[in-house]
Amino acid sequence: MATGTEEPTLTVDELAARAGVTVRTVRFYGTRGLLPPPVIGPRRVGHYGPAHLSRLALIEELQRQGMTLAAIERYLEQLPPDLSAHDLAIHRALVASWAPDAAEDMGRAELERRAGRALTEADVDRLAAMGVLERPADAGAYRVDVGLLRLGAELLDVPIAHETILAARTVLLEHTRSAAHELTRLFRDEVWGPYRERESDPEHVKAMKSLSAHMQPMVLQALLTAFQRSLKEELRAAFTTE
Repeated sequence: MATGTEEPTLTVDELAARAGVTVRTVRFYGTRGLLPPPVIGPRRVGHYGPAHLSRLALIEELQRQGMTLAAIERYLEQLPPDLSAHDLAIHRALVASWAPDAAEDMGRAELERRAGRALTEADVDRLAAMGVLERPADAGAYRVDVGLLRLGAELLDVPIAHETILAARTVLLEHTRSAAHELTRLFRDEVWGPYRERESDPEHVKAMKSLSAHMQPMVLQALLTAFQRSLKEELRAAFTTE
């Protein structure tokens, strides 16, 4: 399941099982217009594809963030209509990162069910290198970042060496930690400092609490957008032949 261009082959039961929800939930989202209708095949059986699965996962993540169905509907309406399953998976990973803790403990069978595929030991090593999961110290459960799992499973088919993934992760951690440090310093000196001087003002306190609650998703979206643009420019420069 690498791209959103694959033919829809999942029945509603298979889609629900893969996403970890009930068939009733899938049908309910469909009636609300949150989930596109299935492709009708022989014998009038509806089939769903990777884009349905990724969109369903995004809806579930938004609900876990506390959004109402009406708010989710407005949120989804703002997304480009032609987003692929891969794009939706990236979007969901970003949304999941807003949560205080998006990790869950699960056994191997549940891990493979949620990933939508059987996993070799090499696959598990690659997922660990990407930060998707942590191997258990003994025969216990894997600690899995569910917001990244589906995206990580798709990337298993990309021909990148294990060592390259580890090196890329080191680069990302180093630079994102530096950006986080500088942004925190800026927020502390330019925003939090003046707030401390006016903490007796109830309206200012309320505004600061609201800003603090929305700061992380706003900064993450800004970082993602800036990184995507920079990466496109760097790749274009690196692989454009004269």
